[in-house]
Amino acid sequence: MHDLTYSDPSQVSWACEALLSGRTIGHSEEIVEAQGWRLAAIVWRLKRKYGWPILTEYVGPENRACYKLQPGIDRAKLTFPPSAKDLGDMLALACTAQEGGQQ
Repeated sequence: MHDLTYSDPSQVSWACEALLSGRTIGHSEEIVEAQGWRLAAIVWRLKRKYGWPILTEYVGPENRACYKLQPGIDRAKLTFPPSAKDLGDMLALACTAQEGGQQ
């Protein structure tokens, strides 16, 4: 089965970037910003396959799922899916530069 059956790589990258920026995201944000429909599947894979500590909150009378990264995590230790590898590389560079400036 082809990976695009599950979710477009740009949607995965969008979700990773949004979560890393500290946002709480839901399906309506994904539809508007990433033109996607598979946020629950993306979050499931990030949590189960890549170990991301994503919290789920259900809001409103329709119990709409909203997702955010657990506060206080070490983002440098996150494992990234292939379509968001560039985000992981940029995060690693930023952490290295920050450590270099602290010495």
